[in-house]
Amino acid sequence: MTASDPAATLVRLLHAVDQLNWAGVREAFADDVRSDYTSLSGGAPQTGPADDLIAQWRSLLPGFDATQHLLGAPLVSIDADHATVDAHVRAHHWLNNAVWTVYGHYTCGLVNGPTGWRVASLTLTVFHQDGASALAALATARAGRDPRPL
Repeated sequence: MTASDPAATLVRLLHAVDQLNWAGVREAFADDVRSDYTSLSGGAPQTGPADDLIAQWRSLLPGFDATQHLLGAPLVSIDADHATVDAHVRAHHWLNNAVWTVYGHYTCGLVNGPTGWRVASLTLTVFHQDGASALAALATARAGRDPRPL
């Protein structure tokens, strides 16, 4: 994968998420993002500033002891300055010696601009979950305010 590869942008995003590198997460996103996590948490898809989605993640992810998002077998389709990346994802979330794992598939839309490919949409389709799904609520309560700058 190269910098001109849309899949590399998604990989960099997930690495930044696991490192709680919020500046790196922001760099991977377009200014506005559509996110659909309804298969995981219900609700409705959201569209808005990337900073709003990052704020949601910051209210959860720092509460875990660690996370690891593994991306597999990305398929990339490019049409001019738009791309779609379809890939399997496995997300492990650890807290207090317990683990919650989400198995699923990401469909991501990216746009190409002067600074390269940026994620403009994320849709997660959950296949299965293992372990302690209640860890999400515990992590949210524990997360508090993450002191790392955006």
